[in-house]
Amino acid sequence: MKIAIDPFMHRHLSLEDMPAKVKELGFDWIELSPRGDFLEWFKAPRVFPDRIKALKKSLKDNEVGIASLLPMYRWASNDEAERKAAVKHWKRAIEIAVELEVDTMNSEFGRGPHPDKGSCYCCHTGSMIETCEDAWWRSMDELVPILEREGIQLNVEPHPEDWCETLQPALDIIRTVNSKSVKFLYCAPHTFYFGDDTKAMLREAKDVLAHVHVGDTFNHKASSGLRYILNPPGTSARVHQHLNIGQGEVPWDDFFGTLAEIGFDGIMTACVFAWEDKADESGHFMRAEMQRYIDMYWGKK
Repeated sequence: MKIAIDPFMHRHLSLEDMPAKVKELGFDWIELSPRGDFLEWFKAPRVFPDRIKALKKSLKDNEVGIASLLPMYRWASNDEAERKAAVKHWKRAIEIAVELEVDTMNSEFGRGPHPDKGSCYCCHTGSMIETCEDAWWRSMDELVPILEREGIQLNVEPHPEDWCETLQPALDIIRTVNSKSVKFLYCAPHTFYFGDDTKAMLREAKDVLAHVHVGDTFNHKASSGLRYILNPPGTSARVHQHLNIGQGEVPWDDFFGTLAEIGFDGIMTACVFAWEDKADESGHFMRAEMQRYIDMYWGKK
């Protein structure tokens, strides 16, 4: 198992300085999410030979590896020009993964077109979901053969506001892709969008589960009332948190215990974004707490 951190809260550091910080926090692996000087959100990668060379040197010097690259492009846009641009960026991101000798990438199913396009950004009308899904399949038709050829595994997660934001149909969609290069990512901070039974959901995902994100959140569906106060009342905004373990309501013994039960041996990423003013403290805590649960459950085998 690779225990990684998404260093988004330390994005103010240069690429060259980031591996040293990750090592200081106790991690040997990075899940490299979008940042302005590398894989920028929705835009072409800001990557050139000298930047790759410097990053590889820093990784080696600090004995840290990249467990996964996380691109975010509008590959599910129903604006065909936008979708084609996203696929172009994806192809370049795959090339970068190969150059860095990284064998895993992860991303989200994706929202619709850019909000400035004049159509609904969160795909929650029937027609919008259908057109976004169709666009995603067209993108996968182009990308899956490249992933397979290059030996890159892609782990995909449903995300609140995506055209697919629940455990099902996400699992069946991944199975329908029918490629050993495309697997499922279970994001614990999205637990209460996925469903209600953590044990049952992880067991259901067993055959395609390769990657988990670790972070806490509150149950927005709980009957006790106003965990979130939003205006106007009844808004469909998809709200969730990425908190330290223990600060929300994810059932962590169910989560880690079931992962151990099903033999999970993939990537486990600390995915906390809530504490930029306490980023170091959060990183140290998450590494220690994840290890405590790993020792508790995997150590029993």
